[in-house]
Amino acid sequence: MTKVPMTPQELEQQDGLPPGPRGWAMLAIALGVGMASLDTAIANTALPGIAAQLHATPAESVWIINVYQLAMVATLLPLAALGEVVGYKRVAVWGLALFTIASLGCALAWSLPSLIAARLLQGVGGAALMGVNTALLRAVFPAKMIGRGFGFNSLVVAVAFAIGPTTASLILASASWEWLFGINVIPGIFAFFVARRFLPATKLSGHRIDRLASLYNVGAFALLILFLGDCAHLESWERLVPEALAAAVLFALLLRREAGHPAPLLPVDLFRRPLFALSSLTSICTFATQSLAFVSLPFYFETTLGRSPIETGFLMTPWAVMVAIMAPVAGRLSDRYAPGLLGGIGLALLSAGMVAMLKLPLAADAFDIGWRMALCGMGFGFFQAPNLKAIMTSAPPGRAGGASGVVAISRLLGQGGGAALVAYCFTASSAHGASYALAAGAAFAAVASIASFSRLAVAQPAF
Repeated sequence: MTKVPMTPQELEQQDGLPPGPRGWAMLAIALGVGMASLDTAIANTALPGIAAQLHATPAESVWIINVYQLAMVATLLPLAALGEVVGYKRVAVWGLALFTIASLGCALAWSLPSLIAARLLQGVGGAALMGVNTALLRAVFPAKMIGRGFGFNSLVVAVAFAIGPTTASLILASASWEWLFGINVIPGIFAFFVARRFLPATKLSGHRIDRLASLYNVGAFALLILFLGDCAHLESWERLVPEALAAAVLFALLLRREAGHPAPLLPVDLFRRPLFALSSLTSICTFATQSLAFVSLPFYFETTLGRSPIETGFLMTPWAVMVAIMAPVAGRLSDRYAPGLLGGIGLALLSAGMVAMLKLPLAADAFDIGWRMALCGMGFGFFQAPNLKAIMTSAPPGRAGGASGVVAISRLLGQGGGAALVAYCFTASSAHGASYALAAGAAFAAVASIASFSRLAVAQPAF
Protein backbone atom coordinates (compact mmCIF):
# COMPACT_ATOMS: atom_id res chain seq x y z
CA MET A 1 0.00 0.00 0.00
CA THR A 2 1.39 3.40 -1.05
CA LYS A 3 1.94 5.83 1.79
CA VAL A 4 0.02 9.06 1.30
CA PRO A 5 2.18 12.18 1.96
CA MET A 6 1.11 14.21 4.98
CA THR A 7 -0.64 17.50 4.34
CA PRO A 8 0.97 20.78 5.56
CA GLN A 9 -1.62 20.93 8.36
CA GLU A 10 -0.78 17.37 9.47
CA LEU A 11 2.96 18.11 9.36
CA GLU A 12 2.46 21.20 11.50
CA GLN A 13 0.43 19.27 14.11
CA GLN A 14 2.78 16.26 14.23
CA ASP A 15 4.72 16.12 17.51
CA GLY A 16 7.80 14.03 16.77
CA LEU A 17 8.14 10.43 15.63
CA PRO A 18 7.16 7.23 17.46
CA PRO A 19 10.02 5.58 19.42
CA GLY A 20 11.01 3.01 16.75
CA PRO A 21 11.28 5.33 13.73
CA ARG A 22 12.74 8.01 16.02
CA GLY A 23 15.69 5.76 16.86
CA TRP A 24 16.43 5.06 13.19
CA ALA A 25 16.11 8.73 12.29
CA MET A 26 18.53 9.67 15.07
CA LEU A 27 20.97 7.02 13.85
CA ALA A 28 20.95 8.55 10.37
CA ILE A 29 21.45 12.06 11.75
CA ALA A 30 24.21 10.91 14.12
CA LEU A 31 26.12 9.11 11.37
CA GLY A 32 25.95 12.10 9.03
CA VAL A 33 26.85 14.72 11.62
CA GLY A 34 29.50 12.49 13.17
CA MET A 35 31.29 11.91 9.85
CA ALA A 36 31.16 15.60 8.92
CA SER A 37 32.47 16.67 12.34
CA LEU A 38 35.19 14.01 12.39
CA ASP A 39 36.49 15.04 8.97
CA THR A 40 36.83 18.63 10.17
CA ALA A 41 39.87 17.57 12.23
CA ILE A 42 40.89 14.08 11.13
CA ALA A 43 42.99 15.11 8.11
CA ASN A 44 45.29 17.35 10.18
CA THR A 45 47.17 14.39 11.63
CA ALA A 46 47.95 12.85 8.23
CA LEU A 47 48.85 16.09 6.44
CA PRO A 48 52.66 15.56 6.38
CA GLY A 49 52.30 12.01 5.02
CA ILE A 50 49.75 13.05 2.40
CA ALA A 51 52.00 15.92 1.26
CA ALA A 52 55.00 13.62 0.91
CA GLN A 53 53.12 10.96 -1.04
CA LEU A 54 51.53 13.50 -3.42
CA HIS A 55 54.82 15.42 -3.80
CA ALA A 56 53.30 18.63 -2.44
CA THR A 57 54.91 21.38 -0.37
CA PRO A 58 53.57 22.03 3.15
CA ALA A 59 52.04 25.32 1.96
CA GLU A 60 50.23 23.54 -0.87
CA SER A 61 49.04 20.66 1.32
CA VAL A 62 47.36 23.05 3.79
CA TRP A 63 44.64 23.48 1.16
CA ILE A 64 43.52 19.92 1.90
CA ILE A 65 42.30 21.33 5.23
CA ASN A 66 41.39 24.84 4.15
CA VAL A 67 39.19 23.93 1.19
CA TYR A 68 37.00 21.66 3.35
CA GLN A 69 36.51 24.39 5.95
CA LEU A 70 35.92 27.07 3.31
CA ALA A 71 33.34 24.95 1.49
CA MET A 72 31.47 24.19 4.71
CA VAL A 73 31.37 27.75 6.02
CA ALA A 74 30.58 29.31 2.63
CA THR A 75 27.67 27.03 1.70
CA LEU A 76 26.18 26.25 5.11
CA LEU A 77 23.61 29.08 5.36
CA PRO A 78 22.36 28.76 1.75
CA LEU A 79 21.88 25.01 2.22
CA ALA A 80 20.11 25.54 5.55
CA ALA A 81 17.79 28.04 3.85
CA LEU A 82 17.26 25.56 1.01
CA GLY A 83 16.00 23.10 3.62
CA GLU A 84 13.17 25.50 4.49
CA VAL A 85 12.20 25.63 0.79
CA VAL A 86 12.53 22.00 -0.37
CA GLY A 87 12.47 20.16 2.97
CA TYR A 88 15.18 19.37 5.50
CA LYS A 89 14.98 15.66 4.70
CA ARG A 90 15.81 16.19 1.03
CA VAL A 91 18.84 18.37 1.83
CA ALA A 92 20.11 15.87 4.41
CA VAL A 93 19.68 12.85 2.13
CA TRP A 94 21.47 14.43 -0.81
CA GLY A 95 24.10 15.83 1.54
CA LEU A 96 24.81 12.28 2.70
CA ALA A 97 25.05 11.10 -0.90
CA LEU A 98 27.47 13.88 -1.88
CA PHE A 99 29.60 13.47 1.25
CA THR A 100 29.89 9.70 0.71
CA ILE A 101 30.76 9.98 -2.99
CA ALA A 102 33.29 12.73 -2.24
CA SER A 103 34.85 10.61 0.53
CA LEU A 104 35.38 7.84 -2.00
CA GLY A 105 36.88 10.43 -4.34
CA CYS A 106 39.30 11.50 -1.61
CA ALA A 107 40.36 7.89 -1.02
CA LEU A 108 40.99 7.38 -4.75
CA ALA A 109 42.73 10.72 -5.33
CA TRP A 110 45.88 10.44 -7.45
CA SER A 111 47.17 14.00 -7.13
CA LEU A 112 46.89 17.05 -4.91
CA PRO A 113 44.42 18.86 -7.24
CA SER A 114 42.16 15.78 -7.38
CA LEU A 115 42.21 15.46 -3.58
CA ILE A 116 41.46 19.16 -3.11
CA ALA A 117 38.54 18.95 -5.57
CA ALA A 118 37.11 15.93 -3.71
CA ARG A 119 37.56 17.69 -0.35
CA LEU A 120 35.67 20.70 -1.69
CA LEU A 121 32.70 18.49 -2.61
CA GLN A 122 33.00 16.73 0.72
CA GLY A 123 32.78 20.11 2.46
CA VAL A 124 29.59 21.00 0.57
CA GLY A 125 28.07 17.65 1.53
CA GLY A 126 29.10 18.20 5.14
CA ALA A 127 27.54 21.67 5.09
CA ALA A 128 24.23 20.18 3.93
CA LEU A 129 24.29 17.73 6.85
CA MET A 130 25.37 20.25 9.49
CA GLY A 131 23.03 22.94 8.19
CA VAL A 132 19.76 21.05 8.69
CA ASN A 133 20.47 18.47 11.39
CA THR A 134 19.17 20.52 14.33
CA ALA A 135 16.11 21.57 12.34
CA LEU A 136 15.38 17.88 11.75
CA LEU A 137 15.62 17.24 15.48
CA ARG A 138 12.58 19.45 16.05
CA ALA A 139 10.63 17.14 13.75
CA VAL A 140 12.08 13.90 15.13
CA PHE A 141 11.54 14.49 18.87
CA PRO A 142 8.30 15.42 20.68
CA ALA A 143 8.42 18.92 22.17
CA LYS A 144 8.63 17.59 25.74
CA MET A 145 11.76 15.54 24.83
CA ILE A 146 13.55 18.00 22.58
CA GLY A 147 16.25 18.65 25.19
CA ARG A 148 17.22 14.97 25.10
CA GLY A 149 17.51 15.12 21.33
CA PHE A 150 19.76 18.14 21.47
CA GLY A 151 21.81 16.44 24.19
CA PHE A 152 22.41 13.42 21.98
CA ASN A 153 23.30 15.62 19.01
CA SER A 154 25.72 17.66 21.14
CA LEU A 155 27.33 14.44 22.31
CA VAL A 156 27.93 13.27 18.73
CA VAL A 157 29.42 16.58 17.55
CA ALA A 158 31.65 17.13 20.60
CA VAL A 159 32.98 13.57 20.77
CA ALA A 160 33.63 13.42 17.00
CA PHE A 161 35.66 16.63 17.16
CA ALA A 162 37.51 15.52 20.29
CA ILE A 163 38.51 12.05 19.09
CA GLY A 164 39.50 13.17 15.59
CA PRO A 165 43.28 13.24 16.18
CA THR A 166 43.26 9.96 18.13
CA THR A 167 41.18 8.21 15.48
CA ALA A 168 43.53 9.45 12.76
CA SER A 169 46.56 8.20 14.69
CA LEU A 170 45.05 4.74 15.16
CA ILE A 171 44.16 4.47 11.45
CA LEU A 172 47.60 5.63 10.34
CA ALA A 173 49.24 3.12 12.69
CA SER A 174 47.87 0.25 10.59
CA ALA A 175 46.84 1.68 7.20
CA SER A 176 47.62 4.41 4.65
CA TRP A 177 46.12 7.91 4.69
CA GLU A 178 43.51 7.02 2.05
CA TRP A 179 41.62 5.08 4.72
CA LEU A 180 41.02 8.31 6.66
CA PHE A 181 38.47 9.08 3.96
CA GLY A 182 37.62 5.56 2.83
CA ILE A 183 36.16 4.65 6.25
CA ASN A 184 33.26 7.03 5.53
CA VAL A 185 31.96 5.10 2.52
CA ILE A 186 30.14 2.14 4.10
CA PRO A 187 28.62 4.14 7.00
CA GLY A 188 27.66 6.84 4.48
CA ILE A 189 25.82 4.39 2.22
CA PHE A 190 24.03 2.88 5.22
CA ALA A 191 23.06 6.32 6.56
CA PHE A 192 21.78 7.37 3.12
CA PHE A 193 19.24 4.53 2.94
CA VAL A 194 18.22 4.87 6.60
CA ALA A 195 17.70 8.62 6.10
CA ARG A 196 15.56 8.08 3.00
CA ARG A 197 13.39 5.66 4.91
CA PHE A 198 13.05 7.24 8.34
CA LEU A 199 13.75 10.97 8.31
CA PRO A 200 10.42 12.84 8.60
CA ALA A 201 8.99 15.20 6.02
CA THR A 202 8.59 18.77 7.25
CA LYS A 203 6.39 21.70 6.35
CA LEU A 204 7.81 23.84 3.52
CA SER A 205 8.18 27.60 3.93
CA GLY A 206 6.87 28.65 0.51
CA HIS A 207 9.81 31.07 0.04
CA ARG A 208 12.21 30.96 -2.90
CA ILE A 209 16.01 30.87 -2.80
CA ASP A 210 17.69 34.06 -4.02
CA ARG A 211 20.62 32.83 -6.14
CA LEU A 212 22.42 36.17 -6.19
CA ALA A 213 22.17 36.43 -2.40
CA SER A 214 23.56 32.90 -2.15
CA LEU A 215 26.58 33.92 -4.25
CA TYR A 216 27.16 36.96 -2.06
CA ASN A 217 26.98 34.70 1.01
CA VAL A 218 29.45 32.15 -0.38
CA GLY A 219 31.98 34.82 -1.33
CA ALA A 220 31.64 36.79 1.92
CA PHE A 221 32.15 33.84 4.27
CA ALA A 222 34.94 32.32 2.15
CA LEU A 223 36.86 35.60 2.23
CA LEU A 224 36.21 35.98 5.96
CA ILE A 225 37.78 32.59 6.71
CA LEU A 226 40.73 33.35 4.40
CA PHE A 227 41.22 36.68 6.16
CA LEU A 228 41.23 35.10 9.64
CA GLY A 229 43.74 32.48 8.57
CA ASP A 230 46.04 35.01 6.92
CA CYS A 231 45.87 37.26 9.99
CA ALA A 232 46.99 34.36 12.15
CA HIS A 233 49.99 33.76 9.91
CA LEU A 234 50.89 37.46 9.84
CA GLU A 235 50.50 37.86 6.08
CA SER A 236 51.29 41.23 4.50
CA TRP A 237 48.86 44.15 4.54
CA GLU A 238 48.81 44.02 0.75
CA ARG A 239 47.00 40.69 1.09
CA LEU A 240 44.93 41.30 4.22
CA VAL A 241 43.36 44.63 3.26
CA PRO A 242 41.84 43.46 -0.07
CA GLU A 243 40.45 40.32 1.60
CA ALA A 244 38.85 42.34 4.41
CA LEU A 245 37.42 44.97 2.05
CA ALA A 246 36.04 42.39 -0.37
CA ALA A 247 34.39 40.44 2.48
CA ALA A 248 32.87 43.65 3.90
CA VAL A 249 31.50 44.69 0.50
CA LEU A 250 29.93 41.28 -0.10
CA PHE A 251 28.34 41.23 3.37
CA ALA A 252 26.94 44.73 2.72
CA LEU A 253 25.55 43.64 -0.65
CA LEU A 254 24.00 40.56 0.98
CA LEU A 255 22.29 42.61 3.70
CA ARG A 256 21.03 45.15 1.18
CA ARG A 257 19.78 42.44 -1.17
CA GLU A 258 17.80 40.70 1.56
CA ALA A 259 16.49 43.72 3.42
CA GLY A 260 12.86 43.03 4.28
CA HIS A 261 13.02 39.37 3.16
CA PRO A 262 10.87 37.16 5.43
CA ALA A 263 13.56 34.44 5.56
CA PRO A 264 17.01 35.92 4.76
CA LEU A 265 20.02 33.65 4.21
CA LEU A 266 21.97 35.61 6.80
CA PRO A 267 19.26 35.47 9.47
CA VAL A 268 19.42 39.03 10.76
CA ASP A 269 15.73 38.70 11.65
CA LEU A 270 16.63 36.05 14.23
CA PHE A 271 19.52 38.06 15.67
CA ARG A 272 17.04 40.77 16.62
CA ARG A 273 15.81 38.32 19.27
CA PRO A 274 18.01 38.85 22.37
CA LEU A 275 17.89 35.21 23.48
CA PHE A 276 18.93 34.00 20.02
CA ALA A 277 21.75 36.56 19.71
CA LEU A 278 23.15 35.85 23.19
CA SER A 279 22.99 32.09 22.63
CA SER A 280 24.86 32.44 19.31
CA LEU A 281 27.55 34.59 20.96
CA THR A 282 27.87 31.99 23.71
CA SER A 283 28.33 29.26 21.12
CA ILE A 284 31.04 31.11 19.15
CA CYS A 285 33.06 31.90 22.27
CA THR A 286 32.77 28.35 23.65
CA PHE A 287 33.83 26.62 20.44
CA ALA A 288 36.73 29.07 20.18
CA THR A 289 37.78 27.85 23.65
CA GLN A 290 37.52 24.22 22.57
CA SER A 291 39.59 24.86 19.44
CA LEU A 292 42.22 26.83 21.36
CA ALA A 293 42.63 23.86 23.68
CA PHE A 294 42.56 21.04 21.15
CA VAL A 295 44.95 22.67 18.68
CA SER A 296 47.49 23.92 21.24
CA LEU A 297 47.56 21.10 23.82
CA PRO A 298 49.07 18.40 21.54
CA PHE A 299 52.04 20.70 20.92
CA TYR A 300 52.39 21.30 24.65
CA PHE A 301 52.12 17.62 25.57
CA GLU A 302 54.60 16.45 22.93
CA THR A 303 57.09 19.36 22.83
CA THR A 304 57.13 20.53 26.45
CA LEU A 305 56.19 17.37 28.35
CA GLY A 306 57.86 14.95 25.92
CA ARG A 307 54.84 12.70 25.43
CA SER A 308 54.42 10.50 22.35
CA PRO A 309 51.57 11.06 19.84
CA ILE A 310 49.76 7.98 21.16
CA GLU A 311 50.11 9.18 24.76
CA THR A 312 48.84 12.59 23.70
CA GLY A 313 45.75 11.00 22.22
CA PHE A 314 44.99 9.25 25.50
CA LEU A 315 45.68 12.41 27.52
CA MET A 316 43.06 14.24 25.44
CA THR A 317 40.51 11.47 26.08
CA PRO A 318 39.13 12.63 29.49
CA TRP A 319 37.64 15.72 27.83
CA ALA A 320 35.69 13.57 25.35
CA VAL A 321 34.67 11.07 28.03
CA MET A 322 33.21 13.77 30.27
CA VAL A 323 31.36 15.33 27.33
CA ALA A 324 29.87 11.90 26.63
CA ILE A 325 28.73 11.64 30.25
CA MET A 326 27.47 15.20 30.72
CA ALA A 327 25.82 16.00 27.36
CA PRO A 328 22.83 13.63 27.81
CA VAL A 329 22.46 14.72 31.45
CA ALA A 330 22.45 18.40 30.47
CA GLY A 331 19.97 17.64 27.67
CA ARG A 332 17.49 16.15 30.14
CA LEU A 333 18.01 18.98 32.62
CA SER A 334 17.37 21.54 29.88
CA ASP A 335 13.78 20.28 29.69
CA ARG A 336 13.37 21.47 33.32
CA TYR A 337 15.80 24.34 33.92
CA ALA A 338 16.71 27.54 32.06
CA PRO A 339 19.49 27.12 29.43
CA GLY A 340 21.08 30.35 30.65
CA LEU A 341 21.61 28.87 34.12
CA LEU A 342 22.90 25.48 32.94
CA GLY A 343 25.13 27.00 30.29
CA GLY A 344 26.52 29.61 32.66
CA ILE A 345 27.49 26.99 35.22
CA GLY A 346 29.06 24.73 32.60
CA LEU A 347 31.08 27.54 31.03
CA ALA A 348 32.33 28.71 34.42
CA LEU A 349 33.63 25.17 34.95
CA LEU A 350 35.21 25.21 31.48
CA SER A 351 36.98 28.51 32.20
CA ALA A 352 38.23 27.14 35.54
CA GLY A 353 39.49 24.02 33.76
CA MET A 354 41.39 26.10 31.21
CA VAL A 355 43.02 28.10 34.01
CA ALA A 356 43.96 24.83 35.72
CA MET A 357 45.55 23.60 32.47
CA LEU A 358 47.45 26.89 32.24
CA LYS A 359 48.94 26.23 35.70
CA LEU A 360 49.92 22.65 34.85
CA PRO A 361 53.33 21.85 36.43
CA LEU A 362 56.19 20.79 34.13
CA ALA A 363 56.52 17.50 36.01
CA ALA A 364 52.80 16.73 35.61
CA ASP A 365 51.79 13.08 35.57
CA ALA A 366 48.78 11.56 33.84
CA PHE A 367 46.49 12.19 36.83
CA ASP A 368 47.47 15.89 36.98
CA ILE A 369 46.54 16.27 33.32
CA GLY A 370 43.53 13.97 33.44
CA TRP A 371 41.48 15.73 36.11
CA ARG A 372 42.05 19.11 34.46
CA MET A 373 40.93 17.78 31.07
CA ALA A 374 37.95 16.11 32.75
CA LEU A 375 36.91 19.42 34.34
CA CYS A 376 37.04 21.12 30.94
CA GLY A 377 35.01 18.31 29.35
CA MET A 378 32.45 18.42 32.15
CA GLY A 379 31.90 22.15 31.66
CA PHE A 380 31.77 21.88 27.88
CA GLY A 381 29.35 18.96 27.97
CA PHE A 382 27.09 20.77 30.43
CA PHE A 383 26.84 23.81 28.14
CA GLN A 384 26.17 22.42 24.71
CA ALA A 385 22.70 20.84 24.76
CA PRO A 386 21.00 23.65 26.75
CA ASN A 387 22.55 26.26 24.45
CA LEU A 388 21.43 24.36 21.37
CA LYS A 389 17.91 24.20 22.76
CA ALA A 390 17.97 27.95 23.49
CA ILE A 391 18.94 28.75 19.90
CA MET A 392 16.40 26.45 18.28
CA THR A 393 13.44 27.25 20.54
CA SER A 394 14.02 31.02 20.36
CA ALA A 395 13.37 30.87 16.60
CA PRO A 396 9.86 30.36 15.14
CA PRO A 397 9.21 26.86 13.72
CA GLY A 398 9.14 28.25 10.19
CA ARG A 399 12.69 29.55 10.62
CA ALA A 400 14.16 26.33 11.98
CA GLY A 401 16.40 26.04 8.91
CA GLY A 402 17.93 29.47 9.47
CA ALA A 403 18.40 28.73 13.17
CA SER A 404 19.98 25.35 12.38
CA GLY A 405 22.38 27.08 10.00
CA VAL A 406 23.39 29.54 12.71
CA VAL A 407 24.06 26.65 15.11
CA ALA A 408 26.54 25.16 12.65
CA ILE A 409 28.06 28.42 11.44
CA SER A 410 28.62 29.56 15.04
CA ARG A 411 30.43 26.32 15.77
CA LEU A 412 32.60 26.56 12.65
CA LEU A 413 33.42 30.24 13.14
CA GLY A 414 34.38 29.56 16.76
CA GLN A 415 36.55 26.59 15.83
CA GLY A 416 38.12 28.43 12.88
CA GLY A 417 38.74 31.57 14.91
CA GLY A 418 40.21 29.54 17.76
CA ALA A 419 42.58 27.69 15.41
CA ALA A 420 43.66 31.01 13.87
CA LEU A 421 44.37 32.41 17.34
CA VAL A 422 46.52 29.38 18.16
CA ALA A 423 48.56 30.02 15.02
CA TYR A 424 48.95 33.65 16.05
CA CYS A 425 50.02 32.65 19.58
CA PHE A 426 52.73 30.34 18.28
CA THR A 427 53.83 32.97 15.77
CA ALA A 428 54.16 35.49 18.61
CA SER A 429 56.13 33.05 20.79
CA SER A 430 57.10 29.50 19.91
CA ALA A 431 58.11 28.84 23.53
CA HIS A 432 54.96 30.19 25.21
CA GLY A 433 52.41 29.84 22.40
CA ALA A 434 50.46 27.05 24.14
CA SER A 435 50.22 29.06 27.37
CA TYR A 436 48.97 32.11 25.49
CA ALA A 437 46.36 29.97 23.72
CA LEU A 438 45.13 28.44 26.98
CA ALA A 439 44.86 31.89 28.57
CA ALA A 440 42.84 33.11 25.59
CA GLY A 441 40.61 30.04 25.89
CA ALA A 442 39.94 30.73 29.56
CA ALA A 443 39.00 34.33 28.70
CA PHE A 444 36.62 33.24 25.91
CA ALA A 445 34.93 30.73 28.25
CA ALA A 446 34.50 33.44 30.91
CA VAL A 447 32.87 35.80 28.37
CA ALA A 448 30.61 32.96 27.23
CA SER A 449 29.60 32.24 30.84
CA ILE A 450 28.64 35.88 31.39
CA ALA A 451 26.66 35.91 28.15
CA SER A 452 24.89 32.72 29.18
CA PHE A 453 23.90 33.97 32.65
CA SER A 454 22.64 37.22 31.09
CA ARG A 455 20.00 35.18 29.23
CA LEU A 456 18.19 34.68 32.53
CA ALA A 457 16.97 38.28 32.24
CA VAL A 458 15.63 37.71 28.70
CA ALA A 459 12.11 36.40 28.16
CA GLN A 460 11.61 33.30 26.02
CA PRO A 461 9.50 34.22 22.94
CA ALA A 462 6.15 32.46 22.57
CA PHE A 463 5.04 30.98 19.22
